[in-house]
Amino acid sequence: MTTEKQIGTVSNYFDHVKVAAIKLTGPLKVGDVIKFVGGEVDYDMPIESIQINNENVDAAKKGDEIGVKVKEKVRKEYKVYKVTSSE
Repeated sequence: MTTEKQIGTVSNYFDHVKVAAIKLTGPLKVGDVIKFVGGEVDYDMPIESIQINNENVDAAKKGDEIGVKVKEKVRKEYKVYKVTSSE
């Protein structure tokens, strides 16, 4: 079974580097799986790296503005969920 909890909102998207800026409302770390939902977009992806102010970090907390590489274009205001599986 998987659960999804909203942990942020897309605040910007940089097409040339395929990076989404996300304003966090909850903690996130490398290795977590996130889901983008908005418009016609609805996909999961694992977090391979997180950047804060162009510095790589292993984890980010509520209130941080982070950058993550994404596999598909996202737009401002798309919701970001953390996906956890409890098996």
